[in-house]
Amino acid sequence: MCCRVRSQFLSLACLFVAAAILEDHSVTAQFEWQSRDEFDALKYQMDSVTAENCAIKNVNELHMPEDAVSHLPDIKDININPVFPNRTALLHLHNMALNRAFFWSYILQARFIRPATNDTYDPGMMYYFLSTVADVSSNPRLNSSAVYFSPNMSYTSSYRSFFNKTLPLFAPRTFRADDYNDPIHLERYSTLNMFDVRDLGAISKNSKSENYTTDYYRINKWYQAWLPDQVDGRQDTKTTYQVKIRYANNTNETFTFHGPPGADEVPGPLKWTQPYFDCGRSNKWIVGAVVPIADIFPRHTGFRHIEYPTYTAAAVMEMDFERIDVNQCPKGQGNDGPNRFSNTARCKETTECEPIHGYGFRRGGYQCRCKPGHRLPNTVRRPYLGEIVERATSEQHHANFHCEKIGWIQKQPVQWGKMTPLLRLQYLERNSNYMNSTQGPNSTHTKAKNIDHIISFIRSVNEHNCNNRNLFSPDDLVLHGDIGFGAEQQFENEARMALRLANFLSGFLQVVDSTEVFSGNRLADRPLTEDQLMAETLALVLGNTKIWAAGTFWERRKFPNRTLFAPYAYKEQLNTRKFKLEDLARLNSTEDIYLKKPWYQHLKSRWSTNYDDLEKYYLKMRIRSEEYADHTQKYEHFPISYKAADLRHGYWTRPYFDCNGFVKKWVTTYAAPFFGWDSLRTKLEFKGVVTVTMDLQTLDVNQCPGKYHTPNAFKETNKCDLKTSYCVPILGRGFDTGGYKCECKQGYEYPFEDAITYFDGQLVESEFLNLVANQATRYDMYKCRLASASTNGSTWVMIFVFAVVTNMVTFWFTH
Repeated sequence: MCCRVRSQFLSLACLFVAAAILEDHSVTAQFEWQSRDEFDALKYQMDSVTAENCAIKNVNELHMPEDAVSHLPDIKDININPVFPNRTALLHLHNMALNRAFFWSYILQARFIRPATNDTYDPGMMYYFLSTVADVSSNPRLNSSAVYFSPNMSYTSSYRSFFNKTLPLFAPRTFRADDYNDPIHLERYSTLNMFDVRDLGAISKNSKSENYTTDYYRINKWYQAWLPDQVDGRQDTKTTYQVKIRYANNTNETFTFHGPPGADEVPGPLKWTQPYFDCGRSNKWIVGAVVPIADIFPRHTGFRHIEYPTYTAAAVMEMDFERIDVNQCPKGQGNDGPNRFSNTARCKETTECEPIHGYGFRRGGYQCRCKPGHRLPNTVRRPYLGEIVERATSEQHHANFHCEKIGWIQKQPVQWGKMTPLLRLQYLERNSNYMNSTQGPNSTHTKAKNIDHIISFIRSVNEHNCNNRNLFSPDDLVLHGDIGFGAEQQFENEARMALRLANFLSGFLQVVDSTEVFSGNRLADRPLTEDQLMAETLALVLGNTKIWAAGTFWERRKFPNRTLFAPYAYKEQLNTRKFKLEDLARLNSTEDIYLKKPWYQHLKSRWSTNYDDLEKYYLKMRIRSEEYADHTQKYEHFPISYKAADLRHGYWTRPYFDCNGFVKKWVTTYAAPFFGWDSLRTKLEFKGVVTVTMDLQTLDVNQCPGKYHTPNAFKETNKCDLKTSYCVPILGRGFDTGGYKCECKQGYEYPFEDAITYFDGQLVESEFLNLVANQATRYDMYKCRLASASTNGSTWVMIFVFAVVTNMVTFWFTH
């Protein structure tokens, strides 16, 4: 009987153990609890289209909805509101498309500047090809660049006896190729420096599926955005831009040309394409920015009244869709749509969603912050990362990622007074640079820098007093480099536009040989002309509102038929259609010549002999076999390569006031070198420098702490109470104090009834200045409060436990 009971007991024990093992192995799957949403639907569409099946897919399956990309940069909003960090790549795509459209519009109409001859002033085909190559090579986020012409609207100088004739179709396009398995690179890794270049207009006349102007092409939304242009012969349908030109011989000319629509027009100069699968080409999901190119058409009729401005082509810049961040936060201020991914974040009801940049097309690009009136648990240091929230199991998500309600919230004070002398002295001792500090020009040279005095001095300098030697010395108008901290990151897009022109010049000077002879009617590209370089320089200013001036400075006797050549373009006000262009070669005195500028001397000295550190770019070019060819052929030099500078090879100047220059502002300049063959085409040599100049006042100041080696003059100048809070930068506030917020540290809470959960840096700075001036201030109230219990439940438990323990101890000692 005992044995039978024991065996039954053992059987039951085994069943319980087996059940426990099974339960332990049936853990909830990582994404099992999450319901299907728009992100999953779009991800399924992306994965279902491949290079093998895209040709048989329905055209709708090759395009995503328009709201798949949100917060698209709008030129009407760029100079008003700050651009999100996760949209700087799209903004650069936007600016590059504008840059190329302005250049091509200018150069195609520049024939009106030159005498009328039976020849075309248009660039050759290699100019088009290498221009698109430079767009992609200098910008790692750009996937492709192209210029698509309407039928019979493209002129060229690359063929004999082709004056006033047009190509049936012409579409030079470059996209970044994967060279992982390319025999050129034995290392077997992708360098991102291989480019596939081809003319998409060299097709059979009867092939509709290869004709990018027809609906059979299926992925040509970029063509349909602006082309074909229906103007009905009117002369007033295209926006005009005015350029005042001053040549090296001091002669002047005003040139007005037609270009893309203005920023104040509807819909503006640029249109975005839907994300689409680039079937049969790069075979990726990409997004494009499209800007029209204007020309006076038809040409050489002899009757100007029938030649009218029209859009003859479109400049298209594209980037990978997977590199664009998605915003999963609910709709609200700053995220008012259209956004297909809105409200797909997994934040709980006590938290609110905040986007984080750098995640691309994947979940988790956000953080869950506590809502007003709530705080993080004492065991949590920072807001919950969306990436961790998305990976959590159902049990983990239910038990964690919440904020606790603050039990006692204070009202903001209505009246306040002066701080007591002792407390005021304590605060001033913590910020000793406000006690007996230096003002005026000397404030920038002291070791303990007072940020308010430095900014006050910078604002006091203007074009009317900068030459007053009683107020400022020449050294006072050149600031220390650490005052311009952050320019390399915040002005990276502008620097890359200068790098793009430098890369193009390097490529053209190394790839194109004007003396080369080809078979058939094809001619080699002519040497670079003054008009082309002036147009390229002007396009830098036209295509980016942050660039106030740009220049292309050639080394002595390196530009064809010129001793010195330095086209310099600039603008005198922010939103304008009037620009100025000068050849600075006319300033040839010892103190004014550009060859003596520090940035030019630095780059020339650095790149005088050794060019091994330059980036090497490989081109696989396929050009049309003849004028009216129906197929492409490999370029005679296949593949061909050239060397050019990278962003790190350029030079950033110290911030300076351009008193004797053309931009009367505090500015900073980036300079990029370009290179070409020597006269024997045997070795590289330094050819010149491309510069862009930006307004220092648009640079955001960073007052938060940084690493000890960070060259930031304003590091740790924030006024946060560092015992209870920490500093977080806020973008978009320019060259001023208060560009930060004071977030509560772990174990502390925001004490006031407010719509935010932090102390705004501008308010903190303002109240601190009241403290310095010994006026009424609330500065001592801008600190976080030690976090207490959110409810009294845990307090009663502690009292009960304390009472029980006390009774037990008393009973122990009495008995």
